[in-house]
Amino acid sequence: MPVDFSGTWNLVSNDNFEGYMVALGIDFATRKIAKMLKPQKVIKQDGDMLSIHTTSTFRDYMLQFKIGEEFDEDNKGLDNRKCKSLVTWDNDKLVCVQIGEKKNRGWTHWLEGDDLHLELRCENQVCRQVFKRA
Repeated sequence: MPVDFSGTWNLVSNDNFEGYMVALGIDFATRKIAKMLKPQKVIKQDGDMLSIHTTSTFRDYMLQFKIGEEFDEDNKGLDNRKCKSLVTWDNDKLVCVQIGEKKNRGWTHWLEGDDLHLELRCENQVCRQVFKRA
């Protein structure tokens, strides 16, 4: 049985976010603001259906998908690109592959105790974030 990611999660560490944002082509001013934010994620999981709502004082982003089904993702408010995304299970990790303008783009979520880990990938950059359960 896959793990349940449901819960409210607060960002506690954010390694190489700047490099990741540069790889996405995000402008200087937006990167400076984004680096100061401490976003919160609210994840709701019902079987293979997930919603991930990320909120901050600057922007909100909502992602809803069914695991194993490709979907069109509009990253409006992030890097404003569209891509085809597919989220699958890799043991107890959720792995997303995003096909679009940027190469090697995607993310992986996994749990370690009360920590939610998120690895964000784009081109040759990897950002590692850790969230604590609220």
